[in-house]
Amino acid sequence: MTSIILVEKDEENEHLVPTIWRGSLTAAADALAAGNYTLTNVSLVQPLDDETAAYIKDNIADYGCTLTALPEQSLDTSISSWQLDHWDVLVDLFTQEEGRSDLVMQVRVVEDGPGFLFNVHLVYVP
Repeated sequence: MTSIILVEKDEENEHLVPTIWRGSLTAAADALAAGNYTLTNVSLVQPLDDETAAYIKDNIADYGCTLTALPEQSLDTSISSWQLDHWDVLVDLFTQEEGRSDLVMQVRVVEDGPGFLFNVHLVYVP
C-alpha cells in the first residue's frame, strides 16, 4: 500500500512532494518534455509568458539532453519547502540520455481556495 504524503506548512524542514500535487507537477514536466514551454492547457498550472518560456527552453537546450515524461519515482526524490505564503518545489527531471538528470523544475505552489495553483518559475541545474 502506498503511503499518502500530506501538505506540510513547516518552514524549518524540507518535505517530500505531497501526494495531492503529484499529478499537476507531472503534467507540467510532461508538457515541457513535449515542447509546450508556455504550459498552456495544463490543468492548475499557470501558463508562462513568452520570455520565461524561451528562457526555460534555452536552459533545456543548453543542457544538451532530451527531457522525457516524468517517471513516478522522480517525485520520491523531489522536495517541497514552506516559505510562509507559498511552497517552493524542486522536481527532479529525467532525460532520454541520462535517466535522472541534474535538471530540476522549480515550481511555486500557492493555496487557491480548497485547492492549489502551480507556477513553474525555472528549469535549471542547481
